[in-house]
This record gives sequence, C-alpha cells and structure tokens, in this order.
Amino acid sequence: MRGRPTEIIIRMAKRLYIGNLSYTSNDASLRAAFEKAGAVNSATVVTDKMSGRSRGFGFVEMENDAEADKAIEMFNGKDLDGRALTVNEARPFEPKAPRERGGGGGGGFGRSRY
Repeated sequence: MRGRPTEIIIRMAKRLYIGNLSYTSNDASLRAAFEKAGAVNSATVVTDKMSGRSRGFGFVEMENDAEADKAIEMFNGKDLDGRALTVNEARPFEPKAPRERGGGGGGGFGRSRY
C-alpha cells in the first residue's frame, strides 16, 4: 500500500527518582530490589565525590512504563534497608538560567554612617 505511513512504536524506558536511600545503598543493591518489579535498564546511587558515600538518592530506569508504575506502587513509602523510600517519576534535568547582575548592596537604611 503506497502512500500510507508506516506505524512505528518506540518503547521508551521510564526513569524513576529514588529518595531517602540508606547511606549503605549501592548500585547493585538498588538494582536487585527494583528487579522485583520488572526489568531494570540501569540503577545508579548518587555518591559524594569526596567520601564516595551515598548521598541518599538515586535513579532507576525501568524497561517500560507498566513496570515503572508497578515499581512506584511497590516501593513508594516502603522500607528498604531501614528507610522509607520516596519513589516517583524523575523530572527531566533543566539547568538554571544564570542570575542577572545588578542590584545588591544596601543595608544602610538611608542613614549616613558618620
């Protein structure tokens, strides 16, 4: 059938934000926990550059939306390593715009110091 567009289905992974992680959590333990909800593409615990210790949050990328929704339902508010997790869909990163120069100073309240 000429002229008819072909339908392409693209399945995108859903990225989840995982908050209130234990400081002993690592990528492997996070992946192992979330694999109970479905296929995990990646699991990353954000660590402090100096100490290498967990900063208490991370990200899990699930294979599809249904598995991501199941993971949110399974883990949000539930205990993992002694901490009640916060699990929701991650928002895209948007860098802040540079601050405008100007203003500043003040503090004199209109009076002369001398």
